[in-house]
Parts: sequence; structure tokens; C-alpha cells
Amino acid sequence: MTALRFVAAIAVGLVLSGCNYQTIADPKLSGRDLELMALAPPQPRDIDPQRARYRITNPTAEKVPGTIVVDSNEKFLYLIEDNNMALRYPIAVGQDAYVWSGVAKVGRKAEWPSWTPGSDARSLNPGLPGVVPGGPQNPLGARAIYLYDGGKDTQYRIHGTNEPESIGRNQSLGCIRMYNIDVIDLYNRVKDGAKVVVL
Repeated sequence: MTALRFVAAIAVGLVLSGCNYQTIADPKLSGRDLELMALAPPQPRDIDPQRARYRITNPTAEKVPGTIVVDSNEKFLYLIEDNNMALRYPIAVGQDAYVWSGVAKVGRKAEWPSWTPGSDARSLNPGLPGVVPGGPQNPLGARAIYLYDGGKDTQYRIHGTNEPESIGRNQSLGCIRMYNIDVIDLYNRVKDGAKVVVL
């Protein structure tokens, strides 16, 4: 945890001490993660501390630990834990034309994944290559969690981003974006086959 983040965490802890919020340390990063994160667009320094990553009392109707709940309106993702707790992460969601909801499962996960642009992305940017290699400039960022329904890829993902300024907005083509450090944390915790509920 950087010194700035540590100071912010203490300040927010004092403000939210009566709200049962618990700060979560950054995950440990591999050498490759450290190298690529240093080349990726940096996370904004002026994040609203009340929208940071926290452990809180579970605010959702889902109770099974390991379940992911995406609240598209509030732009938070929750990973349900034991004892009626949840990890809460800030996210970006789809633009109005691309917002979706439903239930899926984690079909697979990948570190620094490549990206094959879909038809919507190609129609908006015809110059896109067939495949964008994984790395710090890839739109999927540091990790991707692929959502499946009935054993088939839905084409929706929970992933990092090379546009960290988009977090908190309706800006994607339907996928759920997270800060790279947050998606690494989620990736380390979530299991293959986990239920994902998008509201």
C-alpha cells in the first residue's frame, strides 16, 4: 500500500468508523505485474475515499460466499463473504446502449489477457487489429474474468482497464471494468464456476 493510500485509508477509517467499513490491503504483485503495472496508465490519485475498496456488511440479497454481485446503478461490485460480509469494489459499467443484466458463471480467468475486439468495438473503431496482445495498453488490463451462461461465453467480462478514469461511469461496451489493482485482488479471490449476478 502506498503512503498516500495508507494516509487516505486512515482518514476514511475515521470518517466511516461507525459504518462497519474495513480497508483491504493491496494484493501482492508478481514481478511481471509490477513491471507491467508500471507501464500502464496510473490509477487516479484523487479517488473519492468513500468509493474505494472496502469490506462491508453485505448489502445484497445474495448470501452464498463467493458470489459476485454487480450493482450497475451504484457502480459497485460485491464479492460475498462469510458472516454476512462483502468486499466492495468501484467499477465502470456499460454505456446506456450496452447495459445488460442477468446471471452468469465464472467460466475462466486470465492474467494480462489478449483481446479480440467484437463487432460493436469494430464498428466504433474499424482500424482495430484482429487481436490486441496482453499488456499495459490492452483494454482488458491486468486480469479478465470471463462470464459464461449454459457453458457458453457470453462475451461479457469483468476486467481491468487501461482507462482508469472511466471507473464510476457508464463507459464500456457492456463489460465490467475495474482498477487493475482491484481486479487482481478479485481475481485472486474468486473461484471458477462462481455465480455472477448483474443487476
